[in-house]
Amino acid sequence: QELYLLIMKDASLYHDLEDEILKLHQLVETVELKVADETPPPNKQVKPLFRHFRRIDSCLQTRVAFRGSDEIFCRVYMPDHSYVTIRSRLSASVQDILASVTEKLQYSEEQSAREDALILVTVASSGEKAVLQPSEECVFTTLGINSHLFACTRDTFDSLVPLPEEIQVVPGDTEIHRAEPEEIANHLTAFHWELFRCIHELEFVDYVFHGERGRRETANLELLLQRCSEVQHWVGTELLLCEALGKRAHLLKKLIKIAAICKQNQDMLSFYAIIIGLNNAAISRLRLTWEKLPGKFKNLFRKFENLTDPCRNHKTYREVLAKMKPPLIPFVPLILKDLTFLHEGSKTLLDGLVNVEKLHCIAEKVRTVRKYRSRPLC
Repeated sequence: QELYLLIMKDASLYHDLEDEILKLHQLVETVELKVADETPPPNKQVKPLFRHFRRIDSCLQTRVAFRGSDEIFCRVYMPDHSYVTIRSRLSASVQDILASVTEKLQYSEEQSAREDALILVTVASSGEKAVLQPSEECVFTTLGINSHLFACTRDTFDSLVPLPEEIQVVPGDTEIHRAEPEEIANHLTAFHWELFRCIHELEFVDYVFHGERGRRETANLELLLQRCSEVQHWVGTELLLCEALGKRAHLLKKLIKIAAICKQNQDMLSFYAIIIGLNNAAISRLRLTWEKLPGKFKNLFRKFENLTDPCRNHKTYREVLAKMKPPLIPFVPLILKDLTFLHEGSKTLLDGLVNVEKLHCIAEKVRTVRKYRSRPLC
């Protein structure tokens, strides 16, 4: 609405804006109609109608729970790296997305029906490509860390290459070198708490019981799992981009300190992600860097390795977690592992009767999530 009013003022000076005014007027009316039809209950925050669903920008947004019916903006790229921005439901199928792209590109019905019809492809920064089937749903929540959607014909599939800005990685002085460990750790904890808070308890059950078919119900959980992978890759990338030995050793020390503060903040998701990132083979073989690390931090890192050791079904981690009081952020993949073991280890129906004991165990595991979030993060 504010943008619409500003353009109205400028229209007298710039006559080319008249077409844009018409489009914005229609958009404002759509938003107002949507809000009027769906009056929210008292004291409940109204979610925005549109979201630009791009993980690299997600830290700049206020976190709200996603629903399959939510509408978002998303870029779909062409083989020449031009793109169209489409508005789509979060749970949209590949067929729906291609229909929106076809409309944007003004494809005729004859073109769509012929062999040069468009297909939807995910292209990772590594160059790996995968063709998505028309029936697949919730594509946006399953994109990789550096993956983008491309629309192309089958003839141009082989010519698809990653976006240029993702191919070129230039070593440099990033923000992590200037920021204090406490500041970084607190930002990680606050952001991950918002993601964790948005996950509905039933998303854990849908993720395990329904798998691919449950994607439309697990958008928030998928985002948190993706974020965990992002932090792991971020740790390794920052270290490997640091060319000076002394500076790299100092950064390694800082990352271990960040992990310690995350543990102190009871953010076990960030803690686990950082330690797993530091245990990456590409980091472990930096012998000279590890040798320059002070003995105190070497011992601290060994303790953290023991804490994340998967031996005896993560016994050490579970003992530490049991002593913590809410609010806390657990290592969510381990919860999914436990639920998967309960689900696949016993049948839901036995001789035509419901296995109530199995369902009780699953409910108890899901209730722990409620307990972790029973108090707000200070």
